[in-house]
Amino acid sequence: MELKDLQPAEVWKHFHSLTQIPRPSGVKKQVSDFLADYGRSLGLETIQEEIGNVIIRKPASKGYENKPGVILQAHMDMVPQKNSDKVFDFEKDPIQAYVDGEWVRADGTTLGADDGIGVAAAMAILADNTLQHPALEAFFTVDEETGMYGANALQGGVLKGSTLLNLDCETEGELYIGCAGGVDTTATFLYSPVPVPEGDVALRVTLRGLHGGHSGCDIHLQRANAIKLLFEFIKEAVSEYEARLACVEAGTLRNAIPREAFAILTVPAEGKQELLELADFYEDLFIKEYDGIEDDIHLTVEDAGVKALKGLLPEDTQDFLIHAITICPHGVYRMSTDMPGIVETSNNLAMISMDEQQIKVMCLSRSNIESRKEEFMEILDSCFRLAGADVEFSGSYNGWKPNPNSRILDTMQEVYKQTFPGKEPKVMVIHAGLECGIISTNYPGLDMISFGPTIVHPHSPSEAVNIKTVEQFYQFLVATLKAL
Repeated sequence: MELKDLQPAEVWKHFHSLTQIPRPSGVKKQVSDFLADYGRSLGLETIQEEIGNVIIRKPASKGYENKPGVILQAHMDMVPQKNSDKVFDFEKDPIQAYVDGEWVRADGTTLGADDGIGVAAAMAILADNTLQHPALEAFFTVDEETGMYGANALQGGVLKGSTLLNLDCETEGELYIGCAGGVDTTATFLYSPVPVPEGDVALRVTLRGLHGGHSGCDIHLQRANAIKLLFEFIKEAVSEYEARLACVEAGTLRNAIPREAFAILTVPAEGKQELLELADFYEDLFIKEYDGIEDDIHLTVEDAGVKALKGLLPEDTQDFLIHAITICPHGVYRMSTDMPGIVETSNNLAMISMDEQQIKVMCLSRSNIESRKEEFMEILDSCFRLAGADVEFSGSYNGWKPNPNSRILDTMQEVYKQTFPGKEPKVMVIHAGLECGIISTNYPGLDMISFGPTIVHPHSPSEAVNIKTVEQFYQFLVATLKAL
């Protein structure tokens, strides 16, 4: 079975088209042009903003002319994650999507159902003239995954609707009325390389096979962080086996739990075998510690050319970095006291990169409470400043405060029960960031709700979307528009 054979056919047709367009965050022109051309091909008013956002307006159907307008909102970019053995260029290659039983997956990469399914559903709504609905605006944003830049660029007075349906959630049957805010932290360690000790050999350390996942939706699942595990090994290698750190790279995105991490260590030649044995010990340890959570952890050590090294970290910088990574919090910091079972505040120790002059460590912290977000910023500031790093905060965005008196919530709860007899939707607040909070800054009167089909393991190569729930999601969307 192929994607074109799935129902609803129009949604899957458009989703397939999106998989053929390279659209990682930051690569936006082609997909933005595609959506703008689509709107114009339907004869609809289409606005393509300078940043790349696209707004397509569709008039109300007969009998709905006097109803308040509705905004369908989704983001066009996707998270580019792949397995290390997968040869793939997200800026050039189409996603290789396939049907796997009840799911649609991608071959070795993220699928882009987050938020390609939301975009595809809005496209199908725009094209179907048999539907009943108020005046519609499809608002497609760019670069949501890297900082919500498209939503941040939206000016007040552009959108006309009074209700916004955000099509960017990952569990069918759940209606989201609030989300966490977030902030990026970048800690920079400056250094000058020092020579490799005479007689040392170089070894490449690789940690791979972790699940990773969305740093908001999956942060409570206790999955392993590749940076944390790698540095647990490095710390003992340095303290007990005279190892020295030459370079380290880990993680690729601020909002993805790191799945892989790499380092090059040097060690006296006579200690090489002991380091290999230490790696075996830690691999076994990690497998036992994450039994039932991670099922494919691999920690390997192999020869690397010592002559190719341009130097090592000075011992003080190396030690400060190791200690900072060791104490830097990762995972859930606080659970909500108002909403049992919901994460309130968390941190994703997301990335490490380096060149010959500096090492950068990046975190993404989230919280449903602004003061808790600020508290965690202070924790990270102290953690890294005590280690001698410069600390910078950027990309801060507010959360979306729940509105218990939401008219659209009442309507959608009733529509869901009528559409799916015997089932009731769950009303939720999500720990991930949604564009609703940012949009509401310039449009404070908008009545908003977020929903979508079931997508598992977003932001990782294990991402998959459940086929049946896509049909249910679209059916619910159509019924909601009719009821508004």
